[in-house]
Amino acid sequence: MSNLTHLWGIFLGTFIGLLPIINPLAAAPTFLAMTEGDSEAWRREQAFKGCLYMVVILVSFLVGGTFIMGFFGISIPGLRIAGGILLTGIGMQMLAAARGAAAQPDGEEREAARRKADISFSPLAMPMLSGPGSIAVTIGFTSLAEDWVDYVGIILGIVAVAVVTYLVLRVAGRIVKFIGPVGVSALTKIMGFLIMCIGVQFVVNGVLGIATDPELLRGILSVLRR
Repeated sequence: MSNLTHLWGIFLGTFIGLLPIINPLAAAPTFLAMTEGDSEAWRREQAFKGCLYMVVILVSFLVGGTFIMGFFGISIPGLRIAGGILLTGIGMQMLAAARGAAAQPDGEEREAARRKADISFSPLAMPMLSGPGSIAVTIGFTSLAEDWVDYVGIILGIVAVAVVTYLVLRVAGRIVKFIGPVGVSALTKIMGFLIMCIGVQFVVNGVLGIATDPELLRGILSVLRR
């Protein structure tokens, strides 16, 4: 039972941590603009492939995160602090975004997508869905994983976010029409605030990890004894 509770906690933490960053509601208007004039079947295919590519990208960084940290000599507290600062910055940008900006697709991005026959990998999967923020958070999840069961929970969380994103993109036209540009902007700001909270907590955890490091405490005690 305790293992199931721990697995559920890892899964839920991954889902809550990634969903506001990927923010499928904010990606929906851009996705509609990039597939303007296309059939509904083509939109479904592009949405499915884009979400599948997103899972592959994030899981690749999750599995390779430990190797990356070891190669560059990055400590877990340092990774948490860096990821927290990045998330806090992303959240501030989302909060400071102009009203309705989330509903206005970037012109260059839209034109580049229209020139391509397939938009599922670029720009949909990368950088729209699995951008620097979601990749940084995914690598940060490696600091929470202690064994293979934790990795299973994180991967299941990533897959759950991909399923939600696919469902949102499937009904993107109805969602944007229902809540309108102001609604999309308001939801973006709410998610931006959540991302800021997660980022600050990452920084707090990193600082606490450094402050409670046994080697650091031993060094301080040895200095005080002199």
